[in-house]
Amino acid sequence: MKQVLPLAAAVLSLAACNGAPPSTTTNSMTSAGSTEPAADNIAAPETDAVDATPTAAPAASPTTAAVSVDAKKWAGRWIGVEGTYLNVTPTGANTASLEMQYDLDNKGTYPATVTPEGLRFTRGGEQMLLRPSDGDATGLKWLAGKKDCLTVKSGEGYCRA
Repeated sequence: MKQVLPLAAAVLSLAACNGAPPSTTTNSMTSAGSTEPAADNIAAPETDAVDATPTAAPAASPTTAAVSVDAKKWAGRWIGVEGTYLNVTPTGANTASLEMQYDLDNKGTYPATVTPEGLRFTRGGEQMLLRPSDGDATGLKWLAGKKDCLTVKSGEGYCRA
């Protein structure tokens, strides 16, 4: 009996600390401790929702007449940060080979197609675009202020040495 009494007292004191549990019926869920109904917190359905199902991008097959940019414009070595680099080698009028060390642990060579926006390539199953930019657009403080750069995405860019 002596052991049951302290346990019962502990349970009662914990139960007394908590108020009545919030209602869990539809449209009356509350935030922890709140007594206001959460009906105004229900997200409205999106009316302009776009289907998020990934689809394969159409293969880029530019013609010489459609593309006014030549891979030779970007030929050569581009320097990133922390040992990253990009070597662009034209392989045809509208194609190039991209040899890149794109982070500390990964490097590879990828075929690219010249588009009006830049060099389109696939890395790790993901379509990517290497586009002309300045150092500020790379998002890398060590490239900030440079003028002749190529950016894959924020945090990955390369500039002329």
